[in-house]
Amino acid sequence: MDNVREKILDSAGRVFAERGYKSATIRQICQAAEANVAAVNYYFGDKQRLYLEAVKQAHRRLATQFPLPPWPEDAPPESKLNRFIRMMLARMIGGKATPWEQQLMLREVLHPTSACRELVEEYFRPLLELLLGIVGELLPSDTAAHQLRQVAFSIIGQCLFYRIAGEIVEMMSASDDDNHFTIEQLAEHITRFSLAAISGASDSDDRDNNTRRSTTLA
Repeated sequence: MDNVREKILDSAGRVFAERGYKSATIRQICQAAEANVAAVNYYFGDKQRLYLEAVKQAHRRLATQFPLPPWPEDAPPESKLNRFIRMMLARMIGGKATPWEQQLMLREVLHPTSACRELVEEYFRPLLELLLGIVGELLPSDTAAHQLRQVAFSIIGQCLFYRIAGEIVEMMSASDDDNHFTIEQLAEHITRFSLAAISGASDSDDRDNNTRRSTTLA
């Protein structure tokens, strides 16, 4: 990749992460990259396209650093869920050497721009579909699609909480809690919590079905 383009893209990611899309300016980005302002138009066209490319690069770097976990075809869904959650947590709160990439992705999640739809279709939806497949293995085959999505979003939400409220969690935790809030520990906790909830939901559905059958027979 052209060195000037790469420097602009890297500087843009950092400035957008710090200031947000609206507050960041092309001049600030080019000063950070030691590049001419006209170079943005040459390589990216406009600020909006530069922002989109910066967000995509941030995602690519996180995905490269924390790739999707491989698992054999016959792996149990509980194991796949744990590996998926571990990967999500790593992308959200791992990689301390490049926190701006996580911050930029978080900004886009909390304050979506016009880039969000393209980002969803290219990157977020494939991850959701993967999680839906895992959840589908854990729930009855006749579970409604909207219920599968609710469960999947709840799992993602648990991971996202530690990214959004990490500093609050740290302040509210006991002094000896450090070893209980690592990525590995959180992945185990969220997996157990989610599996218990899924199991409870399945048991509740079974009880409701039995109740309906008993009422019909009566």
